[in-house]
Amino acid sequence: MGVVKIARRTFLIGTVAVAGGVAFGYYQYRRPLPNPLLDSLGTGEAAITPYVKIDANGVTLITPRADKGQGAYSIQAYLLAEELDVDPLNVNLSVGVPSKAYYNSRVMDEAFPFAATDDSAVANTVRGAGDVVTRMMGMQMTGGSSTVPDGYEKLRHAGAVARETLKEAAAVKTGVRRSQLTTEDAHVILPDGTRLSYTELAPIAAQTEPVTDVVLREPGQWRYLGKEIQRTDIVGKSTGREKYGIDVSMDNMLFATVRANPGFGGDMRGYDASAAEAMRGVKKIVPVTSGVGVVADNTWRAFRAAEAIEIDWGPGPYPATSAEMWDVLDAHIDEAYQDHRNKNVGDVETPLARGQEAVEAEYRLPYLAHAPLEPMNATVLLEDDRIDIWTGTQIPRFIENHVATLTGLAHDNIHIHVQPMGGSFGHRLEDTYVLQAVEIAKAMKGTPIKMTWSREEDMTHDYPRPMALAKARGKVKPGAVEACDLDIVCQSIATSWFGRLKAAPPGPDQTISTGAWDQPYDIPNYRVTGYRAPEMVPVSSWRSVAASGNGFIHEGFLDELIHAAGADPLEERIRLCNHNVSRKVLEAVGDMCSWSGFSLGENRGRGVAFVISFGVPVAEVVDVTDTPEGIRIDRVYVACDVGRVLDPINLEAQVTGGVIFGLGHAMNCELTYEDYAPQQTNYHAYEAMRLYQAPEIEVRALENLDQIRGIGEPGVPPAAPALANAIFAATGKRIRELPLNKQIQFV
Repeated sequence: MGVVKIARRTFLIGTVAVAGGVAFGYYQYRRPLPNPLLDSLGTGEAAITPYVKIDANGVTLITPRADKGQGAYSIQAYLLAEELDVDPLNVNLSVGVPSKAYYNSRVMDEAFPFAATDDSAVANTVRGAGDVVTRMMGMQMTGGSSTVPDGYEKLRHAGAVARETLKEAAAVKTGVRRSQLTTEDAHVILPDGTRLSYTELAPIAAQTEPVTDVVLREPGQWRYLGKEIQRTDIVGKSTGREKYGIDVSMDNMLFATVRANPGFGGDMRGYDASAAEAMRGVKKIVPVTSGVGVVADNTWRAFRAAEAIEIDWGPGPYPATSAEMWDVLDAHIDEAYQDHRNKNVGDVETPLARGQEAVEAEYRLPYLAHAPLEPMNATVLLEDDRIDIWTGTQIPRFIENHVATLTGLAHDNIHIHVQPMGGSFGHRLEDTYVLQAVEIAKAMKGTPIKMTWSREEDMTHDYPRPMALAKARGKVKPGAVEACDLDIVCQSIATSWFGRLKAAPPGPDQTISTGAWDQPYDIPNYRVTGYRAPEMVPVSSWRSVAASGNGFIHEGFLDELIHAAGADPLEERIRLCNHNVSRKVLEAVGDMCSWSGFSLGENRGRGVAFVISFGVPVAEVVDVTDTPEGIRIDRVYVACDVGRVLDPINLEAQVTGGVIFGLGHAMNCELTYEDYAPQQTNYHAYEAMRLYQAPEIEVRALENLDQIRGIGEPGVPPAAPALANAIFAATGKRIRELPLNKQIQFV
């Protein structure tokens, strides 16, 4: 039978209806998005949806959310496979090509001034507007723990459409009605037991209108989801066969690195590369934006040659030292710089004006680097009318736009090949390294160039989590918290990051106080104010974004107030909690650790913290011992609620990893600046938690939320405050500045 592509070249991905009131651009919003797989189909191949391709090599599942170690490829494959009736371990997986069809409907959930616990019509309407914006922009982006919330219905729907369309193809082939057919393990099953493979049905399916009126299976019918499944990448990563961006290899490839001004945004006044040019293996010295690139016959020689270049750097466009930066923050906790006040309940001034002494504190958070194990890298092949780029990235379509501007090439001639990543934590929401590689490739047309940052370059040119300063006041009465007033100042992540993407939104930046203003506590007099500091070091999202720091501020100060009131830290949090699902999480962590108070005996302490971030309530209890050599972290208990657990093994791994990530940074990590540059340029000065320091971690996941949530980030925010609160319980020492090792030793 001759094969043709689907006549209707678009497929309407199941979209959430917009709540009433969002009418602008509604027609454009509902227009079907192009299926990018149709552009490259060959004879006998079918792409029934943008997520499923079938050809002579079998079934290929498209998993467009980037994998940076969190298991995104795997869970996307299982969501598709659950409805398509294929085994994700026995099919092909592909990240696909950048496309509007792969827009992320949930990535903007945290951008609006509504707490995750706010289920009002207004809040849901505005969240619906976020889906409109991301769809119309074609915002293919991975971040915000949004992979599962975005794909939970979308990918299952795509799998179901493909399944039913293949059954329709079998009906055409055999004359048996579709309603009489079933599917199993990539086959359509006829009533007499005859099995027709998806591959043999592909030519007919390619001519069949997609069956879009499908019913998704109930959880009780699931074969994979909700069970202890094996991640699709576990064998490759366990055996060293997984290939990352840094592993890309091509014939005739040359290797490059760069040195850019360590004062972000400063210029390069001049350089002397004579010594580098004379070094073995060096092929070319190439000026790049704010610096210089070196091309050599291997990466090590490129690194050594780059170090040999003498460069005259101009100053950075911000204060030269951390001390000056703290002064800037302090000066901007002022009414003139107020960005927003999303929490303002009761009247904090009245209780604070009463005769008894108020509880007051100042909290400080440092800049933090992302510091993933795989340094930034990109391989680029530029030819006269085409460019190919192999790199790990969370923002492929933004890269495409920026490369088009840099090269003048049409978008159809720009090909981004997204690679698995050896970590990110938000670092690969940037594309500076890719654009540097393109600049070098422009000077080496026709030659593949692999550009890799040294570890020092990676640390120096990270876009860190912003430093922040908070001033807190509160009042208590016997046994209860009465008033809490938090002023938080930091740079705007939205202005800095979206500015680099050429998509900076107007208005307030909720992330300045997210993780503090949106916590579900009924404190009678409760105010949280965010103040915007001017841009200094360019900043970006860091694992759990603002909640990573504001959780420390909010839960640290709340613990101070509870202590001043003479109340129990866990019981008072439960009493204050006004969100039933969150209250159950707090109760669960108390049950897990058999909570009977924060004192565990002499030289021991127990701290609790709760933070809801990305809609996920998480409570953590940390047990510590104050030894003669320093603080030992003994055990951590974690309770969380994601609505529905799809992969229990990976959920535990992500929560455990988040706890280790949060504890390690709280203990040891900061970026401090002198002469415009960070002083910490490698892991020896930016030390994570050591293996021997890692505590036992127990995780319990509840399923009470009314919608599904992601878990990659929410385990991080409670870790630092729970640890600090435990240290206070064990030692009586209240630490309000990170990292904690400035004031205490760890063993």
